[in-house]
Amino acid sequence: MIVRPLGQSTVRVLFAVVVSAAACGGRVAEEVESEAVVSVKTEAAALGSIRSVIHTTGMVNPAPGAELAVVAPEAARILEIPPAAGDRVRAGDLLVRFEIPNLTAEVQKQQAEVARAEAQIKNAVAAQTRASELFERGVAARKEVEDAARAVAEAQAAQAQAQAGLAASRTLASRATVRANFDGVVVRRTHNPGDLVDAAGSDPVLRVIDPRRLEVTAMVPITEVNHVEVGAAGRLTSLSDAGDDNELRVISRPAAVDVGTAAVPVRLRFVASTTVPSGTPVEVEIDAQQHANVVLVSAAAIVREGDETAVFVADGDKAQRRTIQLGLTDGMHAEIVAGVSAGEHVIVDGQAGLPDGATITTADEAAAPKTPETDAGKGQTR
Repeated sequence: MIVRPLGQSTVRVLFAVVVSAAACGGRVAEEVESEAVVSVKTEAAALGSIRSVIHTTGMVNPAPGAELAVVAPEAARILEIPPAAGDRVRAGDLLVRFEIPNLTAEVQKQQAEVARAEAQIKNAVAAQTRASELFERGVAARKEVEDAARAVAEAQAAQAQAQAGLAASRTLASRATVRANFDGVVVRRTHNPGDLVDAAGSDPVLRVIDPRRLEVTAMVPITEVNHVEVGAAGRLTSLSDAGDDNELRVISRPAAVDVGTAAVPVRLRFVASTTVPSGTPVEVEIDAQQHANVVLVSAAAIVREGDETAVFVADGDKAQRRTIQLGLTDGMHAEIVAGVSAGEHVIVDGQAGLPDGATITTADEAAAPKTPETDAGKGQTR
């Protein structure tokens, strides 16, 4: 007896039927071979181009020169701090004015030194004039004239030194007033007028960035960094919004790394203006090296067992397991360096747990309508 169960897989069951023959008293064992036919889906391996994609994480940061952190040049009191967090500022706008008594006193001291040096020059020049007149009348000696000239030169040197000191002190004093050097937005303000702040504290009084000049610093594994080229395309994958504001370009990669470094920073700029805030952690894809005219299969076909990588190839109605050598992958496709040729059909669905040499049928074949079989002897359809 042959049993044909419903479904896509046809199962022939091995069984023994014991028939008692009344006439001869014998036993007849009928054996039927049993084998499962597995329905699978296949795709043909084809020649094509593939570019590997590096998946990593990063942070949105201001580009170099697009951030200003205001700190006090030394211990000071805040006299004025007009903008608040979130305010837009233009280049030249006042950000913070500090009161620094030491710097004010130093400027006044250097101004006094300059005035003293100018008075010394005036006296030295007058003495030189008198010495010259007396020498011409034969009253003074030449040495007196030379000494007077030397005094003038020394006074002039002292004046130059005093003026340099005054310029330096004024430069330092000018740091008490901080103005914006680009158009931007105040993203943080931690103090108010009247607050005392330390010199160059770790917590800036005010932080301004230019939101039009943002970039992504992505941490790329050291094993992958050689595959990244300046100018390569990238994109943010962690944000739901699609469009140009998620498109990136690699602008630099490190020329040297520290020993033992596992990942290195790669900088990417936004192709267009973005609304992603500075400080946002993001997931990034970076297009890496490309191979052309290579054998490609669907990534779904790849089977990994321990350290071995394989695919199943449809050889007629049999599944043939092939160990392969993988090349580049992009998430959708995989490059086959060795093990499969273009045109061969690989199993992309149904290969999980499939033994080598298993009998298969493709999904299309399994889904095809069966032609009814008629029992000629009984006139019944099965």
